[in-house]
Amino acid sequence: MKKRTVVLIVGILLVIVGFTGCSSKTGVINMATKPMTEQYILGSMIKILIEQDTDLTVNITEGVGGGTSNIQPAMERGEFDFYPEYTGSGWNAVLKEESIYDESMFSELQKGYDKLGMTWCGMTGFNNTYGIAVTKEVVEKYNIKTYSDLAAISGDLIFGAEYDFFEREDGYRALYETYGMKFADTMDLDIGLKYDALRQKKIDVMNIFTTDGQLSAADAVVLEDDRGLYPSYVCGFVVRNDLIREYPELQSVFDKMDNLITDDEMAGLNYKVEIDGQSPEDVAKDFLQEKGLLK
Repeated sequence: MKKRTVVLIVGILLVIVGFTGCSSKTGVINMATKPMTEQYILGSMIKILIEQDTDLTVNITEGVGGGTSNIQPAMERGEFDFYPEYTGSGWNAVLKEESIYDESMFSELQKGYDKLGMTWCGMTGFNNTYGIAVTKEVVEKYNIKTYSDLAAISGDLIFGAEYDFFEREDGYRALYETYGMKFADTMDLDIGLKYDALRQKKIDVMNIFTTDGQLSAADAVVLEDDRGLYPSYVCGFVVRNDLIREYPELQSVFDKMDNLITDDEMAGLNYKVEIDGQSPEDVAKDFLQEKGLLK
């Protein structure tokens, strides 16, 4: 009789534990980020939203060396469940396509990833691609808006870039071959000194990434790549299909990231971390608060 009583008590306790467990976190999901300021910010944003809107906990592995080349294989092995990625990188580095990617090819990108058991969602809206920036003084003097406009006056200007830009196939040589740009002079500069050189008028033109933190405070204008020399690198999240099947509530969270951030806004957020010294977590939280996404 005693034995039956003990078994009954244990059974009741297990039922109680089972019910109380329903209010606790139901799972841990794993995200990776590349070693880039904006990836740390995006990682913080999606972690905040997921943990606010679901019973899931997000574990972040930050700054994975090698970026796509190491994160994607880990995704395929199931070590990571999702990560922020750029469409152009997915097209060329993951799907091994050789053509230049633009957003009209997004459905083809999705089909390629579906074969890998993954999908793109939470397309943030900003495009971190290569670009060319010139001083506002040059823009006003020559009334230029595009790379083609710049090519016509390039012989009067000085171009600055880091050393490897002059060596890359898609760098300085591509500007010459696609647009016929031929500058009066060029200057090799450390990546961290380009903005100082532009400010000090040592150079008139430089290569940039369109979400550079310093760009948001620079006296510079990004020109239009009117012949589509550089691929599109719109940022979104690559997610394992298994994750969405297991936790369908995640879809509505990723949807909140759709078209949430402009190029200028992302550059401004990067500036707050890189120049002002704020933490990615605080910057992410403040931005979500401004957008009305925090409860």
